[in-house]
Parts: sequence; structure tokens; C-alpha cells
Amino acid sequence: MADASDGTARRADPADYLANERTYLSWLRTGIATIGLGFVVAKFGLAIRELTGISALPESTVHLSSLIGVILTILGGGMILLAFRRFSSNQQRIRAGKYEPTKGTELALTASLFMVALMLIAYLLLTF
Repeated sequence: MADASDGTARRADPADYLANERTYLSWLRTGIATIGLGFVVAKFGLAIRELTGISALPESTVHLSSLIGVILTILGGGMILLAFRRFSSNQQRIRAGKYEPTKGTELALTASLFMVALMLIAYLLLTF
């Protein structure tokens, strides 16, 4: 929300609050999906090992998928916590009429997810 042209803070429109809530819910969905992906990845190595026989996958592959899964799950939980923090902060700034968009959180999450993507690529290449 921008300040009014006369220098006074503009009154918050209900649409501003609703947009903030939609953004919050989007972050929650992303966090839940990341947690779910983490669970699937963590169990993937173990499931393949059980389905194909004990010697089908090296033990390190199972541990690697578990590690990547745990990292994804932690990242998803972190997204949910950050989502609430940003939602609350944005509500206060909207109420005060001094909302300034930031991109620090988005940059940190993007970098984290990119690193996880690289780890998943490495895992897939190691298990061919």
C-alpha cells in the first residue's frame, strides 16, 4: 500500500487484508506440500529397498534420501513459521498505512529450495 499523494497514510482497504490473507494461505499450502514431499523422499529409498530386495540399493542411498527428506520437511515447517510471521507483520503495516514490500524472506526461501533441488538432482544421478 502506498502513502497518499498529500503525505498522509491512506486508510487500509479490506481488499488489502484479504490479499494478505490469500498470500498467507498460499505460503501455508507451499509449506505443507514441501513437508509432504520431504516425507515421500525420506521414505522413497526405504520403499524401493523393501520392494526390490535387500541388496537392490546401497545403504548410503537410503540414508541420502532420508537426509534430503528431513531437510525438505524442516524447510516446509520453516515456511509455515515464516508465513505466519510475515502475515502478522504485514497486517500491522497495512493497519498503520505504511506497507513496504520486502523480498528478503522470498530470497532466502528461493535459495533454500534451489539448494534442495540440487540435492535431489544429485540423489537422482547417484541412484541411476
